[in-house]
Amino acid sequence: MQFTLDDNRTQVSVAQYFRDKYRIQLKYVTWPAIQAGSSTKSVFLPMEVCKIVEGQRYSKKLNERQVTNLLRATCQRPAQREEAIHNTVVHNKHNSDDLANEFGIKVREQMAMIDARILPPPTNSTENPRMGQWNMIDKKMVNGGRVDFWACVNFSRWNSEMQHCFCEELVTMCNAKGMVFHPRPVLPISSAPASHIERALFDVHEQSGQKLQLLIVILPEVTGRIKRVCETELGIVSQCCQPRQAAKLSKQYLENVALKINVKVGGRNTVLSDAIQRRIPLVSDVPTIIFGAHVNHPQPFEDSTPSIAAVVASMDWPEVTKYKGLVSAQAHREEIIQDLYKQVPNSQKGLSHGGMIREHMISFLRSTWQKPKRIILYREGLSEGQYGQVLLYEIDAIRKLPFSVQSGKVFCSYEACASLEEGYLPPITFVVVQKRHHTRLFPTDTRNRDNTDKSGNIAPGTVVDTHICHPTDFDFYLNSHAVTQGTSRPAHYHVLFDENKFTADALQVLTNNLCYTFARCTRSVSIVPPAYYAHLIAFRARYYIKGDTSDGASSSSGTRSGAAGGGGNEVRALPVIKDNVKAVMFYC
Repeated sequence: MQFTLDDNRTQVSVAQYFRDKYRIQLKYVTWPAIQAGSSTKSVFLPMEVCKIVEGQRYSKKLNERQVTNLLRATCQRPAQREEAIHNTVVHNKHNSDDLANEFGIKVREQMAMIDARILPPPTNSTENPRMGQWNMIDKKMVNGGRVDFWACVNFSRWNSEMQHCFCEELVTMCNAKGMVFHPRPVLPISSAPASHIERALFDVHEQSGQKLQLLIVILPEVTGRIKRVCETELGIVSQCCQPRQAAKLSKQYLENVALKINVKVGGRNTVLSDAIQRRIPLVSDVPTIIFGAHVNHPQPFEDSTPSIAAVVASMDWPEVTKYKGLVSAQAHREEIIQDLYKQVPNSQKGLSHGGMIREHMISFLRSTWQKPKRIILYREGLSEGQYGQVLLYEIDAIRKLPFSVQSGKVFCSYEACASLEEGYLPPITFVVVQKRHHTRLFPTDTRNRDNTDKSGNIAPGTVVDTHICHPTDFDFYLNSHAVTQGTSRPAHYHVLFDENKFTADALQVLTNNLCYTFARCTRSVSIVPPAYYAHLIAFRARYYIKGDTSDGASSSSGTRSGAAGGGGNEVRALPVIKDNVKAVMFYC
């Protein structure tokens, strides 16, 4: 391997460089070199001169076997976790620490006893959940989608008999759950090698007459290219299936895949009964749009790839189950979402209004024929040190507060809401969702099965809003889910801005009830679905960066100017998601 010296002229091999610079004669010159340094200025090191210090943290993505072993080693039931925490505190002897005594700090060895409530689960259109879950056996989806034109392509080592058997079983399950799914594909089920993914996808698109509603894909090892090609180049909604799981033909797996397919073709799986009956406080009374927002950052070793902001918004008031998703690239590790509202140059109009919030508001208007009169936004992924910055920028980008009053009229600057209509000022509730914290809640009476789930964790719906919460701010901990293993981690919700004047009860009940509307499973989830969906689509957009085949990012296509806070560098924009794909919950 050769590289250019600092004079930008001389080419030299790695072996020659180490011989001339360090008097080291390499023995294994045919071995590949280790690429270190940054992606913009690489450093090549021969493996034989390197030593790896043991005990370092591995920051890249683990494979499936490593993840399984890690979970097995670290998973602890709540009773074990509680005992381990107590033993650690006793062992540390904080009360004997000189520094602690110097400041008069005393640490009690027993855990704090706090008051908690258990919110009742909501009823939905299929069944009354119990302990955070319900089943769909002999039940149908509330709104089954229709699939008339579909195809299947296999990139695994399955034989043709297995492909046909799986597709028949999946079609049968979809129809049994209330969908209208045509039994025959528009093209014969085909196979292709994993090395020809893009060619096979383009062939299917062309041969189908470009009218596919759904493409079922039996996955190879690498999946990123499939989503990028289907969603940004061909405009195909796809459902990928893992061959190892699909080969079992289990009804549970087929049912889970059917749930995903239904929302991808415009259907709805479950709807809260209170939503149908217009009884959700501060949601059902007037047209309300619920946003979820998240920023996905590149992995630590990726020092030049962009961060990806995602915003989803409900499109089916008053049911609030369908969410449209949008993504945007922004400066590396920039947490503030830059494309909530923007003005873009227009050759005819000078400057045109744009941004993700504006696009969502227009889509909501077209879907419901009404403008939102109330905005609720769940923002995921913020640390406490970023609250003030987010309030300053993101809320202003959605809707600036009025700055002048003349002759009884309110005038405000042109941000997302005001760009739709002068004086349009829907009230906003802005809630931060946090999962990365160290707070754990344990039941005091494990014998009472109403207070715990099957694993011994606190019951779904457990909420704490005193003692361990902020003394003056509006925040609470909510454990909205049941876990199958380990110790549950409650989500922390912190209300930064509330013009809708939610009471603590109203917001806690709304948040808990929404956790039972997640489209991909028949269980309540640990964080509110809009934030969960934003996380999913931001993660998905990593695959859109051209040439990427992993969960990190490498490069992308197109450019735009760097956003505020990004150091003035240009950020390459993501490929545009096709309109027909963007209109459904393709990211599920």
